[in-house]
Amino acid sequence: MIEKRGLRAEILLVLGVSLGASAVYSIIRIVDRLTYVAPLSQQTATLNPTIVADRPWLDLIYQLYYIASPLIPALLAVHLLRRDPEPHEIGLDARRPVGDLWRGVAMAALIGLPGLGLVWAARQLGISAQIVPSGLTEHWWTTPVLILSAVENGVLEEVVMIAYLLSRLRDLRWGWWAAVVTSAVIRGSYHLYQGFGGFVGNFVMGLVFGYFFRRTQRVMPLIVAHSILDIVSFVGYALLKDHLGFLN
Repeated sequence: MIEKRGLRAEILLVLGVSLGASAVYSIIRIVDRLTYVAPLSQQTATLNPTIVADRPWLDLIYQLYYIASPLIPALLAVHLLRRDPEPHEIGLDARRPVGDLWRGVAMAALIGLPGLGLVWAARQLGISAQIVPSGLTEHWWTTPVLILSAVENGVLEEVVMIAYLLSRLRDLRWGWWAAVVTSAVIRGSYHLYQGFGGFVGNFVMGLVFGYFFRRTQRVMPLIVAHSILDIVSFVGYALLKDHLGFLN
């Protein structure tokens, strides 16, 4: 077992090259939004933006790069856990495909349906920017890229924030709920760029996912659930954006 000082340094470094850095950026971004001349409710947060509109082939390369590069911290986290003398059981495998799939679908429904109501309520209260899940222009590769982006989000967030962080905090002898709440706060923080609705929704999601991992020690259903949520959000928006005025 690595000494506690080494574990703390490792955790800070892993978060510092991944979602911890995103949390810092989002805190700066929400300060920017709150001090901007326009109210928060009149601002827009665009996910999956177009990078190079006039050269679709180059835009595709950019999109694939931005999908692939964040997976490196997730691979690093898995590598660090597996190199321990007593490797952690995190359930990142294909041993239970059917069970992982149906649990992931159930978790997506549990989180997604109330989440849609939260998005609407946050917009009505003026505590959230207008979220645009896809800013990509329409090309033959738009839907595949959005699906890959959704899966990348699921892998990165659930591997780092759940499988890695909860395991490492337990190595530091943290109580389960202290670890789960800490993970959920960080998860909510790196969604602050969307407004306070994004923080609340993802904080609750972090609590639910953390509790599930505590009970099962399997991260695969959480990756499935997160991927489904983002696929529905990204692809659904791209296909139905002209009919989603109720979220504005």
